[in-house]
Amino acid sequence: MANNLAELYKETAEKYGSLPAFFSKDEKKQYQPTNYKDLYEKGLGLGEALIDLGVHARDKVGFIADHRLEWAIVDAGILMTGAADVPRGTDVTETELEYILNHSEAKVLFVENDKVLEKFNKVKSKTSVKTIIMMDPKAKGASGVLKLYDLIEKGNKLRSGGAKKVEARVADIKPDDLFTLIYTSGTTGAPKGVMLMHSNMMHQVNDACPLLEIRSNDRVLSILPVWHIFERVFMYAAISVGASTYFTNVRDMREDFGKAKPTFMGSAPRLWESIYLGIYNRLNDPKQTPASKKAIFNTAYFFSKHFHASLRFLQGNEVDYEGRNPIVSLALGIKSIIVATLTFLPYLLLDAVVLSKIRLATGGHLRATCSGGGALQRHVDAFFNDIGVKVIEGYGMTETSPVISCRTFKHLVMGSVGPVAPKTELQIRDFNGAILTHVKMDGSVEGKRGIKGIVHVKGPQVMKGYYKNPEATNKALKDGWMDTGDLGMINFKDTLTLTGRAKDTVVLLGGENVEPVPIENKLTESVYVNQVMVVGQDQKNLGAAIVPDFDKLKVWAKENGITYTDEKILVANQKVLDLYKKEIKELNGAKNGFKSFEQVNSFFLITKPFEVGDEMTNLMKLKRHVITEKYKDQIKKLYT
Repeated sequence: MANNLAELYKETAEKYGSLPAFFSKDEKKQYQPTNYKDLYEKGLGLGEALIDLGVHARDKVGFIADHRLEWAIVDAGILMTGAADVPRGTDVTETELEYILNHSEAKVLFVENDKVLEKFNKVKSKTSVKTIIMMDPKAKGASGVLKLYDLIEKGNKLRSGGAKKVEARVADIKPDDLFTLIYTSGTTGAPKGVMLMHSNMMHQVNDACPLLEIRSNDRVLSILPVWHIFERVFMYAAISVGASTYFTNVRDMREDFGKAKPTFMGSAPRLWESIYLGIYNRLNDPKQTPASKKAIFNTAYFFSKHFHASLRFLQGNEVDYEGRNPIVSLALGIKSIIVATLTFLPYLLLDAVVLSKIRLATGGHLRATCSGGGALQRHVDAFFNDIGVKVIEGYGMTETSPVISCRTFKHLVMGSVGPVAPKTELQIRDFNGAILTHVKMDGSVEGKRGIKGIVHVKGPQVMKGYYKNPEATNKALKDGWMDTGDLGMINFKDTLTLTGRAKDTVVLLGGENVEPVPIENKLTESVYVNQVMVVGQDQKNLGAAIVPDFDKLKVWAKENGITYTDEKILVANQKVLDLYKKEIKELNGAKNGFKSFEQVNSFFLITKPFEVGDEMTNLMKLKRHVITEKYKDQIKKLYT
């Protein structure tokens, strides 16, 4: 068995040599395969050439690119030199690029294309980079810039002449050596370099990923940024079992579902929210869906929803936050048996006629998707699970490589992010550090279930620390325990439920602590709300900054006698404001379980969406401090 990621590439080449490891697109946008043997040999050639260029074991090598075949080749080559890569996507800002390259002391830099090279050249003089390597074979490049495939050819010639330095480097890799140094964008302050070791990722590959049941005949669609650890773990998981990975992007995703016919994919909540809204919009547009077809869908979904809900309960996968007593459980069990019996045949028939057609939008073969990087809204989660697309929601962070917990096919408990990963300990602690609940390494639970607190985790996936930042390391890691900053609880199904962020907590003037995320998730259930951020720190009550869904709003406006479409004028219209006041009251009221101090009392509408690189991190999380600063005047008006 492989002891590190470089050995993993070798092992899989020997096991699955002729099987396709990756599918990338040619000039005609048709998928072409690269098999495991070819991938490994290109990595060997590149590794030998990098060693010849002067790359030492445990060096840091810059790597600015989005996912493509060459990404995997470069990753393999760097790992085989015993060095660690420092990856980032092409959307990196010049300021971030300069900081990352300087802080990591990278002397060699891979760039994807001419556009990235141009960006780098603006900060080149401020960095320690001496060697630049162009990945895209079609790029023009520049004088002094080396080309990836030329280096691979050079390395192959060196190996043909007897050079075997790569083998010696791979044999010298230690479990605590870094395989990557990932700089988190974060929501505050300068990026921190997360040091992840070979042992971290080998735990994920050998212990966490098998829970996903990916097999050698699986087709894994890759859409998330591969430089981020969440997508990267899927890449290594697929490699470890001989599966095929298909690269796509948001622009081509719909078409590529049909071409790749994926059986599995990693995803972010935003993707499924977008697909859900697309389905919802088509169903509710009379021009696209006649009333008769909408009625047929609603009937099919009714039977599917009730059948799957009954099945979940009977399988023990219905979440329990309070600890149901046996009598209640028995009654619900009898009810579930009756409902499952009555709905089974109609569900089976209507699923084949109606719901299977919807699943064709994902290629028709998708067994499951693993959603992570943020909270998946409950109604979106339920919708896809109920129409036959299993959503295996997971939880983790860059600092934990990333998997802390994950639903499985056997324990697909909605309302949770699944059981804690193997060989991992987890504690729920109160704000004073007292342990409320302790999940041991064997999965047994000590302490109280259903009690909220701050999630702490300890295990082989936890990072080595933050690069050259002992202060931040000591703050995050104490005695091997990682303070995630997330709030959660172990429910009565012994799975983890997240309830918010400790540092996102809004503390009102009366001392009430409010978690904004559940409120924000609820408000975005409105078809007229695209994005929202709750505000109110040190105020008497909550407010909100809301980005409308202008497509929906403009239709509503026209139907209600508002003829102009200028968005800046729309957000100031009193009829529009009254609409949003009504939506907030409907969704954020007591009937949905919100206490009086958890209800939004005032709001303002804005026209600019929250965007990655500005108001959001790469994981689509709100940069609350940025939004607060940007709209400080509007927020101030809410409370004057």
